Amino acid sequence: MESSIRQRWARKYPNASREWGWQWVFPSKNLSVDPESKKIKRYHIQPSSLQRAVKSAVIKAGIHKNASCHTLGHSFATHLLEAGYNIRTIQELLGHKNVNTTMIYTHVIRKKYSDVSSPLDKI
Repeated sequence: MESSIRQRWARKYPNASREWGWQWVFPSKNLSVDPESKKIKRYHIQPSSLQRAVKSAVIKAGIHKNASCHTLGHSFATHLLEAGYNIRTIQELLGHKNVNTTMIYTHVIRKKYSDVSSPLDKI
């Protein structure tokens, strides 16, 4: 990775070397030498590697529609809404700063108004 990019990431994510998600969720299979510290480190995989893996899985699964990592995020949000999760909770999980960004998922919910019950209906 270019030095200036590495420095920007270090400023943006100062605790990445100690955070569970950075080290264990998507670790690189190879170790590399940090050009500044000369220490051997394991970085996270490049986004393009994950994108290639998802594309390969889509093809192997015989899915004949466009699907990507971004599609998985949309699917995740839609399923959470259908399961009744609060829009603010979903906003936080997706990392959206503005709830309006999260609200776009509400138009794809498959539930009909007749499927929604009021807590008062259970009394």
